[in-house]
Amino acid sequence: MDTAKYRQDGARAAEKQRKLQEGIAEADKQQKGKEQPGFAMQAGAREYPVPPMEKTKLEKPGIEAQLQQQPMCDAPYYKGSDKLKDKVAIITGGDSGIGRAVAVLFAREGADVAVIYLCEHGDAQETKRMVEQEGRKCLLISGDVSHREFCFDAVKDVVGELGRLDVLVNNAAFQLHAHELEDLSEAHFDTTLRTNLYGYFHMVQAAVPHMKPGSAIVNTGSVTGMMGSKDLLDYSLTKGGIHAFTRSLGTKLVPKGIRVNAVAPGPVWTPLNPADKEKEGIAQFGADVPMKRPAQPEEIAPAYVFLASPHCSSYITGEVLPIIGGYSGG
Repeated sequence: MDTAKYRQDGARAAEKQRKLQEGIAEADKQQKGKEQPGFAMQAGAREYPVPPMEKTKLEKPGIEAQLQQQPMCDAPYYKGSDKLKDKVAIITGGDSGIGRAVAVLFAREGADVAVIYLCEHGDAQETKRMVEQEGRKCLLISGDVSHREFCFDAVKDVVGELGRLDVLVNNAAFQLHAHELEDLSEAHFDTTLRTNLYGYFHMVQAAVPHMKPGSAIVNTGSVTGMMGSKDLLDYSLTKGGIHAFTRSLGTKLVPKGIRVNAVAPGPVWTPLNPADKEKEGIAQFGADVPMKRPAQPEEIAPAYVFLASPHCSSYITGEVLPIIGGYSGG
């Protein structure tokens, strides 16, 4: 081995690295003072609100009508093209937020919609009005998806009233932060699991017997189910569970011709977070993602159309689609 030659090669490589380092150091000096202030990305058909958001604290379960800064869900630039023509869809948690936006776009794509909600009757009536404005039927059913009997009765009523069932959107959720581990009570933990996991499971068991090949289930996951959240231990656990449930159920239902997928949103401006965070915390909601703003429901809803429609996603099942406003580069 020519040790001397290799040592010289090593020294030359080190010198080359130092010169490259010096060049970047000089570029860094030039860059100082030129940094652009953080800006919220606007890449949609219309401009969306940026933080600071409305400082509002809502009581559970969260009434959308009480927000002055109303979530944007009507998607005026979205044009329907019969992607769900004459289908029937159930949307849990469809009275407001993402669920309402999905209901509107499903109707615009030709579907009749059944909205299952807890007790936000005014919000539900507004969703019904918006669906009917699109020329489709809207059935409202109030109840708690954590109760198995209710889920089966609700599905039975939908099939009886609307004649069939083609799409199930599991979207109802309970979220409540706990800063300290000891503050997460068993009752709190139980409520989250029963709404977010049991509710999805009950609805699937009730719906699948009525669904034919070509039908679809779309679950609402969350970025917290992928990345975790220190103050939302129970919620993150359920969302990760929903992702796993989606992948497993997707495989399970292949023989029945039923596709199962999930959408995993990042921060979205809906009543869910003002009904959880304190006023000061909600002001900067969504500011820490690369796009530096929360999504509006109408920006998330097209993903549900895509995953529900046999025209768009017939070869997709068991997938989790993140819509989180970008990934941090470190």
